[in-house]
Amino acid sequence: MKWILLIAGILTNASASVLVKMAMLPPRRFPSLSDPMTALTNWPFWLGLFLYGAAFLLYAAALAKLPLNVVHPVLTSGAVATVALLSVLIFREPFHWTTAGGIFFVIVGVVLITVKVS
Repeated sequence: MKWILLIAGILTNASASVLVKMAMLPPRRFPSLSDPMTALTNWPFWLGLFLYGAAFLLYAAALAKLPLNVVHPVLTSGAVATVALLSVLIFREPFHWTTAGGIFFVIVGVVLITVKVS
């Protein structure tokens, strides 16, 4: 269950980032005080904001079951890697070999941080 919380936190955090990006692309615009109706109709913005809140709650729940030095790097790096992959699939953003290498090294680093050597 504790790892499910962490995976759910990664997925909600990454989904929130993707939705906020969608909210900033035309025809949508960044919510402003000069045009408050834009903010009300920008559903990806509000859903992304809600998912960031949900990700925070899942992060807190995971912290109740796992050490901070495991939860934080796994959630952060997992979200970074997931967003990098989703940005390619959804927004057709470039995916260079350096991005793949960076994701690889982040995963290796997190494994080294979280593995317990006895």
